[in-house]
Amino acid sequence: MATFLYKLGRLAFRRRHFVALIWVALLTLAGVGAASAPTAASSSFSIPGTEAQKAFDLLDDRVPEASADGASARVVFKAPDGEKVTDPANKAEVRKAVAALKSGSDEVASAADPFQAKTVSKDGSTAYSSVSYKVTSMELTDESRDALEKTTDDARESGLTVEVGGDALQAMPETGATEIIGIAVAAVVLVITFGSLVAAGLPLLTALIGVGIGVSSITALANALDLGTTTSTLAMMIGLAVGIDYALFIVSRYRGELADGRDREEAAGRAVGTAGSAVVFAGLTVVIALVGLAVVNIPMLTKMGFAAAGTVVIAVLIALTLIPALLGYAGKKVKPTGEKSKLLGGKKKATEGTEPKANLGTRWARFVTRRPLAVLLVGIIGLGAAALPVSSLELGLPDDGAQPTSTTQRKAYDLVSDGFGPGFNGPLMTVADLKGADDPKAAAQQITKKISGLDDVLTVAPPMINKAGDTAIISVVPSSKPSGTETEGLVHSIRDAGGEIKSDTGADVMVTGTTAMNIDVSEKLNDALLPYLALVVGLAFLLLIVVFRSILVPLKAALGFLLSVLAALGAVVAVFQWGWLGSLFGVEQTGPIMSMMPIFMVGVVFGLAMDYEVFLVTRMREAYVHGERPGEAIVTGFRHGARVVSAAAVIMIAVFAGFIGSSEQMVKMIGFGLAIAVFFDAFIVRMALVPAVLALLGRKAWWLPRWLDRALPNVDVEGEGLRDVADKSAEGDRELARV
Repeated sequence: MATFLYKLGRLAFRRRHFVALIWVALLTLAGVGAASAPTAASSSFSIPGTEAQKAFDLLDDRVPEASADGASARVVFKAPDGEKVTDPANKAEVRKAVAALKSGSDEVASAADPFQAKTVSKDGSTAYSSVSYKVTSMELTDESRDALEKTTDDARESGLTVEVGGDALQAMPETGATEIIGIAVAAVVLVITFGSLVAAGLPLLTALIGVGIGVSSITALANALDLGTTTSTLAMMIGLAVGIDYALFIVSRYRGELADGRDREEAAGRAVGTAGSAVVFAGLTVVIALVGLAVVNIPMLTKMGFAAAGTVVIAVLIALTLIPALLGYAGKKVKPTGEKSKLLGGKKKATEGTEPKANLGTRWARFVTRRPLAVLLVGIIGLGAAALPVSSLELGLPDDGAQPTSTTQRKAYDLVSDGFGPGFNGPLMTVADLKGADDPKAAAQQITKKISGLDDVLTVAPPMINKAGDTAIISVVPSSKPSGTETEGLVHSIRDAGGEIKSDTGADVMVTGTTAMNIDVSEKLNDALLPYLALVVGLAFLLLIVVFRSILVPLKAALGFLLSVLAALGAVVAVFQWGWLGSLFGVEQTGPIMSMMPIFMVGVVFGLAMDYEVFLVTRMREAYVHGERPGEAIVTGFRHGARVVSAAAVIMIAVFAGFIGSSEQMVKMIGFGLAIAVFFDAFIVRMALVPAVLALLGRKAWWLPRWLDRALPNVDVEGEGLRDVADKSAEGDRELARV
């Protein structure tokens, strides 16, 4: 591995024009493809094997006119203070607005008159019209959304308060300038780390090129592969973070090789051969974690994982080829380790003949190796305390109640809650398959009566039976809000009652709708968490055994990761569920944690955590293999790697934290969760617990059974084989010079 990458690095350095041309061509091709690709019209959301999905499929087959999976809007009207919507003037304005909703777009399937549908609050102050569309929210045209907005704007001019909920008007996430601030922080950290504007600019430039190629490719293929907008958001988030990190590792090692007196081409080859090997295996762990999301069997999540994994592969390839090529262009502008550019107050040459001062990483490593047990206990207790809130973790999917209070969706949600009750924001759609019933109408009536007697049921609408008489739709309004645990209990109660109903009437009963779909997604994700964790950690464990040629080091890496993920999840619960420091992070509404958060954090954080593990510990193993004692190897690894890993972690935290400024609760939660997880993993687990455990284990840390040592392939991450190759290369150069 190291030998091949060494040759690749030297080749890219020499043939820099050709390499740069290839990457520019790929970026151009992806950009043209994205610009000319048709707009992604649909991003279907399906959950194979769930009851909610089966009910949707049944309705599509038997009651297509119901547009069960079509977009919906709830237009809420509130009369001015002291008036009622039932007053003649207000009533006329509401009916005028409903008529405009019906005629505003060809995609509208129906728009209910509140006075006929009896959706007027008891005090007469509030009413709402349910609007259904023939197409899904992702397929809804801008013209239809514009018509909806125009109708509500016109209705407001009459003095009524008019707000719109539902998925027809999707609130687009606003991130503001926080993402740019994240990149700016990354730039500052890189300048401080490298002491050179040119060296600092290389990781940023290559990361942006990689993200540009990845996101443009996703955009170009979005229509063909049915990819949603969140797919490119995740790819950008992960691609930017790992792209900067991988380039940082290579450039840092290159500067170290220059400091050892090697010429620039040789230094580029060795940097790619050693640090590049760590990049390859770190990238593989990230790819395994992201591709492993397919285990959950939710197509949207699978596509997100594969797309983000593709962006990581691009980041690895760029680090191995474009970075050495650009180092060739940079020439002497990239200084050896310890030197700074003139612009930043550096000297032309490092002072010779003086012993280099021990850096912070060296001093910290010596401190940890002197007191390993104390550091280990403090770290574990601290992470354990942060993980305590996980014991009260509640999972769910956000509804309009989690939107910012400034949005019309949130205002509509609050108006409905105040006027009718929170359950009206998430009615349950109960579907009865009456084909097996002797008397379909009587069966539908019996089902309605049975559901009415269940706890937490506010109202049950009369059954709507299709023309064929084999399917009934029964709308059930819970007493509690859509994301409440009581509503989840009601869904299960209806499903549990289905067995008794089937034996009595012969009819099959299923619960669907947005609320039931969210509950099914949460349960599916929870069920998949342990298999996913076993697959990802298991495969990465085997991979790390090959890299480190040790049993205990990969085991320690996996256990440390679990600690950091639990602590990060605890922080997410404290902020987003309990509301601790919520105002600091812009959390306007506390509630259940997004159901995909645990499995998402396991996937992404595990891959990223292994980046630091591989880069830091391979440097320790390299020193150990070259003859240093275990304690000395730890200090050596920190002397060369701590500064770079710290910089990489700060950069990644800054990039992820940039997404906390989003107006979308889901994006905000992901940004916070990943940022805090990287902080815990990099600075507590990798910087404190890892050296403490290795110091306690001593030589036992690198123990490997002989039979396993013989069976494992030698990937030579430490670059042991580079000595012979470099010597032969040097001899070849000398022979060429004598001719």
